[in-house]
Formats: sequence, structure tokens, C-alpha cells
Amino acid sequence: MAGRGTGPDFVEALARGLDVLACFDAEHRSMSLTEVAAAAGLARPTARRLLLTLEELGFVRSSDGAFSLTPKVLTLGMAYVGSLGLWDIARPHLEALVAETGESSSMAQLDGSDIVYVARVSVPKIITLRVEIGTRFPAVQTSQGKVLLAALSPAELEATLAVPSRSGLPPCTGRGPEDLRQELTEVRARGWALADEELAPGVRSVAVPVRDGAGLVRAAMNVTVHAAETSTERLLQEHLPRLLRTAGEVSAEWALWQTRPHVEIPRRADGESATA
Repeated sequence: MAGRGTGPDFVEALARGLDVLACFDAEHRSMSLTEVAAAAGLARPTARRLLLTLEELGFVRSSDGAFSLTPKVLTLGMAYVGSLGLWDIARPHLEALVAETGESSSMAQLDGSDIVYVARVSVPKIITLRVEIGTRFPAVQTSQGKVLLAALSPAELEATLAVPSRSGLPPCTGRGPEDLRQELTEVRARGWALADEELAPGVRSVAVPVRDGAGLVRAAMNVTVHAAETSTERLLQEHLPRLLRTAGEVSAEWALWQTRPHVEIPRRADGESATA
């Protein structure tokens, strides 16, 4: 891959870094240093320096010798979500849900011990927290985070919670580890999570999982309300059933999208599509 630039301003180091990011896809979500070097066509020391740089910048994370992307690649565009096809599928459902409830709805994924917002349809509300695509919050203080944490194995949960939050918010001190584990057990059993002014005063939300074609929880979807306007009872009795239905529809359509009969034929060096 390296050495293909022709212009006088071509930056080979940048191209190599993008090559490393491009190595990760649905079939290669996690790779070792050796695998990344081979896939990117780079020497192992070069691949290592690039991966460590990308990790320091927050685009890549490492665990037990394997590297994977983080949702921060959203800052390079919508490549992270677009590669999954999730936003295109979720958008009309989120818009319909917001029209039904009159409340904002978002989708988030787990990144270390934080959640990162990857999709959002909002309504104007006076609320204490500003939420945009790419916003991160400590997972344990959010309904979406609880849903995502509840889907982890005990070992994965322990490792995830050991990662320091990069949200910039002060750590939560009101709940002990045993209380959290008990709550996550309940979340896993009932299929939804509630966060009642745990992240900030006046912010109340309920969240449910979004699953891929294999049935794995890959994201969480919520409805957020102002606590002074909407009681917990109304949130659970009126909005939760609609949210569960919407998340089920998104999960079903996403599963179909993932099994679509689509094959991309690589282009030949002369720019023409390869033909059999």
C-alpha cells in the first residue's frame, strides 16, 4: 500500500495511518500487530508506531495484544456507523419514535467505560446536558450504558470498568461495585435500564438493547425526558413499550441488512472492475 503517492505534497505517513484504520472491517474487528502489518502491507515496527499513535489519539484501543477501532473514528465522518449500515436503518424509526413520544431519542455504543453517541433525533428541550454525535458519558450513570454493560461477561465487565472514563465528568461515587452488579443483573433479566437523574439533575431516561444478526447487543437506544415534565411511571408505562417496539424493528432490519446478497468486486489496477 505504501509508496503509491505521486503528487509532491503526498504525505506517506498519513496514508499509512489511514491504511491501518482501513484494515478493520466486519470480518476483522480485532487484529494483532502482525495481522495489521500484513493487512496494511507495512513493516511490523512501522505498524506498531502507527497503532500506538492512533491509540494515543483515541482512534484505536488495545487489549491482550489485539487492536480494535474506537467510536472516535466518527470524528472522521460517519464511517464508523455507516460501515455498519445502522444509521440508515435506524433513522426513520428514531424519527417516528420521537414524533410519537415528543421526546428525544439516541443510540450509543460502548467505548471503554464510556458510552459514545452515534445517532440522535432530538426535540428542543431545556436540559442540563448538551448531547451531540460523539458525546461521551460514563456508562454506569446512563441508561444506555447500563444496557451495554449488562450484555458483557463478568470478565469483560471487570476489564471495562477498570478503564478510566474520558468523558471529562467526575467519577460516580454513589454506587458500590456490588450494587452495580445487582442492577446490571436486573437489567439483563428485564431487557431495559433506567437512569433517574444519575447523570445530571433533571435528566431521566430509559434504554433498551439493539442487536445484530447474531443476536449480540451492539448498541443501545433510549428515550430521554425532563424529570420535572415526565414522571418515571409515565416514562415506563407509555414510552418504554414504544421504545422496545422500535428497537426490535431496528434490530430485525439490521439483521436483514447484514445478510444482504451484496459482494463488492475489487477494481483492477487499470481502474476497470474485475470480471470472471
